[in-house]
Amino acid sequence: MAAIRADKTVARWRSERLERDVTLVRWGTFGRPVLLFPTAGGDAEEIERFHMIAVLGPLLDAGKIKIYSCDSVAGKALVSREGNPRHQMWLQNQFHHYVRHEVVPAVRADCKAPDIELWAAGASIGAFHAAAVVCRFPDVFARALAMSGTYDLRRFYDVQNNEFTDEFWVSSPLHFVPHLEGRHLEILRTRFIQFSSGEGKAEALWESWAMANALGGKGVPNKVDSWGPEWAHDWITWRKMLPQILDEWTRGAI
Repeated sequence: MAAIRADKTVARWRSERLERDVTLVRWGTFGRPVLLFPTAGGDAEEIERFHMIAVLGPLLDAGKIKIYSCDSVAGKALVSREGNPRHQMWLQNQFHHYVRHEVVPAVRADCKAPDIELWAAGASIGAFHAAAVVCRFPDVFARALAMSGTYDLRRFYDVQNNEFTDEFWVSSPLHFVPHLEGRHLEILRTRFIQFSSGEGKAEALWESWAMANALGGKGVPNKVDSWGPEWAHDWITWRKMLPQILDEWTRGAI
């Protein structure tokens, strides 16, 4: 078992938006705040158990980044079939608003910087959320690293096409980005999303291309980064991707 870092902090509160208790964990003391979303059913400490914090240690120790993670409330509800599909869609939208209006203020307070911009990252459904928060809240999130992502979640809901609610459509960037206009789109065009994925077992690079094409069609900067067939949909891949790319970003390589 990896040693617990001395700079780890855990915060818990009751979220009225999500109607449940929530957890936010931080690792690191200085640097760019990065909100790292768990995979579908993961909690705020999943990334530590899967040794992601360990491989990010050099960046944390150098004061280049601070890592934050919250429970995957919407993803867990979806995979566990909490409630009915309408409830799951409602919770997906609520989860994004919880991130914007509860997590972001908590991160900014912790950083003692009321206007600091965040980066987002995540793998699998965590990649969906990382891309979604940049697309929905570009005034707060400056960029995202979406690893091995799934961006069209319709197949996970037990409904027909005509049963998807407005709460689903407004929280799905693959579907709402093509309709963006005005100031929201202007700000989003100053942001950046990178889609990194392997092409090995259980990977679906075409999902990254679909999301990238939706963004590109509206002039939003993005990049599809294929790691090739030797990299599978697995933590081994993500533990290699995340520190390498975040190191490039903190050095201003992108």
